[in-house]
Amino acid sequence: MRTLIYVIRGIFILVCAGAGLAAARVLEAAGSQNFFSDPFKMVLFSVGLGIVAILLDIFVGRHSPATLAAIFIGVIVGGIFAFFVANAVSLFFPDFNDASYALAVKIIAWVILTYLSITVILQTKDNFRFVIPYVEFYRQTRGEKPILLDTSAIIDGRIADLAETGILESTLIVPSFVLSELQAVADSSVRTRRLRGRRGLDILARLKGSESVDVKVLDTAATAEPVDQRLVKLAKSLDGRIVTTDFNLNKTARLQGIKVMNLNDMANALKPVVVPGETLSLSIIKEGEEPAQGVGYLDDGTMVVVEGGRSRIGKTVNIAVTSVLQTSAGRMIFGKLEG
Repeated sequence: MRTLIYVIRGIFILVCAGAGLAAARVLEAAGSQNFFSDPFKMVLFSVGLGIVAILLDIFVGRHSPATLAAIFIGVIVGGIFAFFVANAVSLFFPDFNDASYALAVKIIAWVILTYLSITVILQTKDNFRFVIPYVEFYRQTRGEKPILLDTSAIIDGRIADLAETGILESTLIVPSFVLSELQAVADSSVRTRRLRGRRGLDILARLKGSESVDVKVLDTAATAEPVDQRLVKLAKSLDGRIVTTDFNLNKTARLQGIKVMNLNDMANALKPVVVPGETLSLSIIKEGEEPAQGVGYLDDGTMVVVEGGRSRIGKTVNIAVTSVLQTSAGRMIFGKLEG
């Protein structure tokens, strides 16, 4: 792709040179005697304009649309202010009517006011909006912000189910260091870790093959920093969000102003609401930490701690919900044997 761009730019320079030569020939045939009628000078001028256009293209390609729009509006606003300033100066300085003075003042005013307009808009574009002409300098809309996947979110697998619903419009980004960590887990000598890593690779392959979401692997420079720190820095530089199930990463990212999509929080928000006083049918499968406590699980994996349930291990009982504890790490329900 990069080679093709270089070829297109080379052809563009040749076209500029040909256009300059053709324009000089036309002016020369018309009897014009000026700078533009000289074929050599005109070719150099056209090639120079082509090089400037290529440099602008390179510059533009490395900046966000919001930054480019700020520069564009800044140039327009600066030109408008320069026009009014030039007219205002003509009222106080009679010599301004001389062509040389007028041109000098207009150029200086345009340069200064354009610079000030661009810098002011760039510094305030995150909190400043233009209603007219419908150009909005707001921090990128939610749908455009990339979503960075953490290793724990990939292994968890629920992100694939969520993506296939079509609710995610943003691009899912898997940094290269996250992919390396996932491969290291898949190559672990510990069987449980190896199975988790292979599950993560399968989930990633499923995401890549999905037509409901765009997934990209982002190459990043290798550093000695921990994966979580690198992920937070990358999210900050891309103005993106992080998807994770890691409680510590969740807290660290939020402290640094990074928006986090915690899969546990999302799952809790979609779970049926259980309120104190409600009756549940539950199978007690093991002992609790406190005396006489028994523990069971709902179909969605929610842990239920039952007071007085230790004597009913292996049996299905009815319990009355006494309280619900819901956190980013998951949800726990406390209850007691009914009756």
